[in-house]
Amino acid sequence: MSTVANKPRLKTSAMIASIAAEGQLTRAAPFGHALTELARTKTNVIGMTADLGKYTDLHIFAKAFPERYYQMGMAEQLLMGAAAGFAHEGAQPFVTTYAVFATRRAYDFIHQTIAEDNLDVKIVCALPGLTTGYGPSHQAAEDLALMRAMPNMTVIDPCDALDIEQMVPAIAAHRGPVYARLLRGNVPAVLDEYDYRFELGKAKLLRGGNDVLLISSGIMTMRSLEVAKALEADKVDVAVLHVPTIKPLDTATILREAQRSGRMVIVAENHTVIGGLGEAVARALLSAGVTPPFRQIALPDEFLDAGALPTLHDRYGISTNAMATTIKTWLR
Repeated sequence: MSTVANKPRLKTSAMIASIAAEGQLTRAAPFGHALTELARTKTNVIGMTADLGKYTDLHIFAKAFPERYYQMGMAEQLLMGAAAGFAHEGAQPFVTTYAVFATRRAYDFIHQTIAEDNLDVKIVCALPGLTTGYGPSHQAAEDLALMRAMPNMTVIDPCDALDIEQMVPAIAAHRGPVYARLLRGNVPAVLDEYDYRFELGKAKLLRGGNDVLLISSGIMTMRSLEVAKALEADKVDVAVLHVPTIKPLDTATILREAQRSGRMVIVAENHTVIGGLGEAVARALLSAGVTPPFRQIALPDEFLDAGALPTLHDRYGISTNAMATTIKTWLR
């Protein structure tokens, strides 16, 4: 009997399954708990959503502060316009929805009512990139490119529960609009063991290595760390640079690490190859005249399939095994 035939049949739930590996340490709803804790001392914080409180972990905030929670219904454009109005009156709205609805359905409303006036609205969006198997209608493969292009917008792609917990007070302290990707539910706890602290606009070297420099954000930092450990068996020494803030980009740290001779630079991102972290890093390198061997691990420029997430991550090259295989091929 073939190996494929022996694999357990994936259920529909695998289309929206947690990205945590079996047995991996997780923390439940880090965004909801962090925002609730912030709101205890920051009284102008409000929570707003478009019928997705439960699916963005904002229901935890709603339970603690029902008088500061606004359920706007399935009306994302109204959600963004109302958030702008609240911000004009001195509130600090934390707005949640799915990434596709914010960046595609409500883009003009964010652009005209929030970003142009540089308003203090934090847009925190679930299902970024390929973190759902429900096809192109729900897969926000191009969200970073869209939001990077918007003036005044800070753009963040956190890796794990710790990143999210520390991101919330950091973006609250920052004056101006923020777009942040969100991992919800049982979120992996990866960075605790790396003496890590989130700093807005700063990249962090999580581990050193002499053969490859992996520059990554979001869930791809988790995958990059897994790949680095896996490749030790092949005597491939991989450094991992986590870049949680996509805009403004920490160009100084990226250039410092990329200038080390003898290393291939690979950018790994849960986003289309167009307009995300990979192209931002490539531009920074070329502008500074730094030209190491350069590769991208990213989603293709196409509408992605629907299906179980493990299958799709293998298909599109962003699973740990697929990444390790690709990197070994490039190093040959």
